[in-house]
Amino acid sequence: MTTKKILVLGSNGKTGRRVAARLQQIETIEVRLGSRSEKTPFDWEKPELWKAALQDIHTVYITFQPDLAVPFATTAIEIFTRLATASGIQKMVLLSGRGEKEAQVCEEIVKNNAKNWTIVRASWFNQNFSESFFLDPILAGIVALPRAEALEPFTDADDIAAVVTASLLEEKHNGKTYELTGPRLLTFQQAVQEIAEASGRDISFQELTLAEYTQMLQEYQIPEDHIWLVNYLFEHVLDGRNSSITNDIEKVLGRKAKDFKTYAQETAKTGIWNG
Repeated sequence: MTTKKILVLGSNGKTGRRVAARLQQIETIEVRLGSRSEKTPFDWEKPELWKAALQDIHTVYITFQPDLAVPFATTAIEIFTRLATASGIQKMVLLSGRGEKEAQVCEEIVKNNAKNWTIVRASWFNQNFSESFFLDPILAGIVALPRAEALEPFTDADDIAAVVTASLLEEKHNGKTYELTGPRLLTFQQAVQEIAEASGRDISFQELTLAEYTQMLQEYQIPEDHIWLVNYLFEHVLDGRNSSITNDIEKVLGRKAKDFKTYAQETAKTGIWNG
């Protein structure tokens, strides 16, 4: 059997580590982890490292840090994808942001430069509440956010990873763009309430204006680039454009997408929300 070598960028991230774990269970797949801490390191801000990371690789899963919306993303994706194809990469799977115009520019770059490609657009991850920036407010017992009225089809990172893995391994996904959503629309307040119920905790929700939210982040000394990104997402992406659901997860996996309530119940059992 021929071994296929796959490079997983962002291998410490929410989807990257899940994709890598799935691939590592397959005997005919050799996984190269793409992160700054690996023996062959990868860093989006150090293009001099990219060629070594791409050597002898067949397929690449591209996740861009911190987000495809940041100003230098298009240039980095252009240079990387050209180098990847020149290095013999046969397929690229890009994790993109649903409803992000800047991300769609990067999608077109991948389409133009890759021999074969699949685009996986995802809405807000369920795991943002347990592995990312909403965890600390939940632990504190109060979540204060703008856009309280926005409806979002929160998507589970395990579902995203399963779709990505299928796209990396199966040729039938070449040339396809998938929009991944959960099966239900919720506001952030409703999501927090479901977490409170699942964890048995009293977690309150406070609506803020975007200006108030920005000021709060600054008071907590959150890095400015992180504040910029969060502002971008709340101002431009949570404006109703993504308030719809798709069946692309079911189309690819042959099963329903994980519901947020199921995610909340499963995650509560780990104790992560009880500090």
